[in-house]
Amino acid sequence: MPLGPWRKKNKSTKEQLVENEEVSGGHAGAGSLSKSAANGAGLPPPPANLRPKLVFHTQLAHGSPTGRIEGFTNVKELYGKIAEAFNISPPEIMFCTLNTHKIDMDKLLGGQIGLEDFIFAHIKGIKKEVEVFKSEDALGLTITDNGAGYAFIKRIKEGSVMDGVKVICVGDLIECINGSYVVGTRHYEVARMLKDLPKDKSFTLKLVEPMKAFEMLEPRSKGAKPAGENKIGTGKGTLRLRSKGPATVEEEPTEFEEKAVKKVDDLLESYMGIRDTELAATMVEVGRDKKNPDEFAMALDETLGDFAFPDEFVFDVWGAIGDAKQGRF
Repeated sequence: MPLGPWRKKNKSTKEQLVENEEVSGGHAGAGSLSKSAANGAGLPPPPANLRPKLVFHTQLAHGSPTGRIEGFTNVKELYGKIAEAFNISPPEIMFCTLNTHKIDMDKLLGGQIGLEDFIFAHIKGIKKEVEVFKSEDALGLTITDNGAGYAFIKRIKEGSVMDGVKVICVGDLIECINGSYVVGTRHYEVARMLKDLPKDKSFTLKLVEPMKAFEMLEPRSKGAKPAGENKIGTGKGTLRLRSKGPATVEEEPTEFEEKAVKKVDDLLESYMGIRDTELAATMVEVGRDKKNPDEFAMALDETLGDFAFPDEFVFDVWGAIGDAKQGRF
């Protein structure tokens, strides 16, 4: 189906990719050190006895002994394994960072984990309720999600409306907007709800901040810098997490993939107010071998039917993938 009227939600699509991954938002699966095809997204996870025995070390970010986890194939299972290791409930886990206990959005666990990465789990801390006056159309927030139903703040734009509300911080989970419970709502829908709030009126947010150790109590961060995200990995392969289908052990991304994913993630923030490296990586995979924008649009609708992408955004993504192939950025 060509660009234009095709851009409707596919009601039959039940699951979506995250940065976590998505969420993106960010699993032991197929196990061969090779690139996986985008059309493998619908495959069921392999039996536990066929999954490679990949073991990762983990801690709670505010402080804990070190645990060992293995045998997970997606983000929800990862949280379940971490919760089991520390005898907590999986919904207590807000998000994970790699190789740092700090709330560093450049190190956010998304769709890939280096095989030697150390996982830090950030759990729920203090709840807070904030009233905000929306004096501008744009609030200055970038939203992402954790892959398990939590939308949280990834970046606060300097000088924005939200930058002036000092109690709101990067890493805060958005629980309610004007009394509407949004846990379980996708990040792009939360971003749209915030964007649609009327200007020159006040609204209320209920937030949950990550639990902090004493040494982590410091001035709030503005979050991940949109100009570039740190590469996470060890040079010895990465584990690619998927919400549909098995996780796969892959080589590190090529220069083309890194540049294309970075550009597409920037476009997601510009058009939709979200950052989701796993979603961006999936779009790059989908567009890798497509010959024209219409073919790319149909493939996107087939793979990511629940996302109502604007036509202009699809054209820009197609252009970004083409520029990356030609080495133009």
